[in-house]
Order: sequence, then C-alpha cells, then structure tokens
Amino acid sequence: MTIDELYKIIKDRKQKMPEGSYVASLFTEGKDRIIQKVGEEAVEVVIAGKNSDRNRIIEESTDLIFHLLTLLVNERITLGNIYEELEKRSNGLLTKKQ
Repeated sequence: MTIDELYKIIKDRKQKMPEGSYVASLFTEGKDRIIQKVGEEAVEVVIAGKNSDRNRIIEESTDLIFHLLTLLVNERITLGNIYEELEKRSNGLLTKKQ
C-alpha cells in the first residue's frame, strides 16, 4: 500500500465513519486524541532509533505515518499540499547547512 492509498482510505473513513473503525474512533475522539497519538508514535520512533532496532523503527515509523496522515485528513491538508512544500524546500533539503 502506498501513502497516497492510505490517505484516501483514512479520508473515506472520516467521511463514512463506519462503526468499529479505529480511524473513525480517532475522529470521534477528536483532534487532541489524534495529536496525542502522533506524539506517542514520534517518541516511539525516537526510542527505536536510539536502540538501533531496525524492525521497531519500521513498525513505529509506520504507526507514526498512519497517525500523521490521520491528522492531515482531520485538518484538511492534502498530500498535494505536502508535496508542494517539499518541492519548495527541495533545494535546501539537499544542500549542507552553513
């Protein structure tokens, strides 16, 4: 599954709010809960990175991306918006800071 596909699924779940959906439950619990999950997952990525645990880095990064996408959908930020910002920064991202 691509990030674009996952974004579309999350957006669809927000629109349809199917019963029993974890994504729908996050939207029901609200923005603060979504932000909390992003924070928790970010910390878990940091810990996995500090421990050089490749598998945990992959797992926790996946969780972080999922929850970050949920936040983006909640805030009506599209992946196109993110891609545009990456494009604006592309030159600076690849050059060494002085």
